[in-house]
Amino acid sequence: MMTRRQMISRTAATAGALALAGQFAPLFADEAGRRFKIGACEWSLRKSDPGSLEVAKQIGLDGVQLNLGSVGDDLHLRQPAVQQAYLEAARKTGVKISSLAIAEMNRVPLKSDPRAEVWLADSIAVLKAMKLKIILVAAFAKGDLCDDAAGVDHTVKVLKQLAPKAEQAGVIFGLENYLSAGENLDLLQRVGSPAVQVYYDVGNSTDKGYDIYQEIRLLKGKVCEFHAKDGNFMLGQGRIDFQKVREAMDEINFCGWIQIEAATPHELVADYQKDLAFLKGVFHD
Repeated sequence: MMTRRQMISRTAATAGALALAGQFAPLFADEAGRRFKIGACEWSLRKSDPGSLEVAKQIGLDGVQLNLGSVGDDLHLRQPAVQQAYLEAARKTGVKISSLAIAEMNRVPLKSDPRAEVWLADSIAVLKAMKLKIILVAAFAKGDLCDDAAGVDHTVKVLKQLAPKAEQAGVIFGLENYLSAGENLDLLQRVGSPAVQVYYDVGNSTDKGYDIYQEIRLLKGKVCEFHAKDGNFMLGQGRIDFQKVREAMDEINFCGWIQIEAATPHELVADYQKDLAFLKGVFHD
């Protein structure tokens, strides 16, 4: 039988574990009756300044996923003045800042360039300052991890080093790449932290020939946010059955942000308004 001291210790440990798990649960929409929020990526809105929130307001989006910046501007969102400019734009427009991304890692890869490690470490402070939870860690182009065991190994090494700091701050590194769900699950297991999850892009995974509806189910509890795109198609007019995507999300109890990163074959605002109307029909209860 446990002593009273052992029982108290075990109860405290269980409470701590539950609190940590809750800290890294998917983000829930805060409006009554809505399980999802729909935003768009700053780069898809063709802006790299606070004006992206004005474009989002014109479209009718709930929010914008910001890019940390580029080598050219020294990843400007690390500067407090730039952070405040975006926060002020969010206040004025009523458009939320949903999450961040480090798109520059497609050219300066986390798997091989020490600069990317510094950016990822710095992003923790940026997330805390802006009261955000998720940063997308991109791995495409020069950063592609497919068939690159050494690159995956180094990525795991970096993430294991930084994950404890992310856990302490209550933030999530969302990995977006061309790996399959199984490969991503293996990577996450090796890192072993709830602060490292998958940022799932249904378009990218469709391009690679993966069964996205099954992959979403396999990644239950491991997806922090979604990108919505379908190659050169407007949403709902191409290869992806978004109703089946919704069903898969429901099965894994995902609630949170879906970011449009779609093609704009005609005019950006009008095309995004059509994509938004389509997604609202699928995802808004």
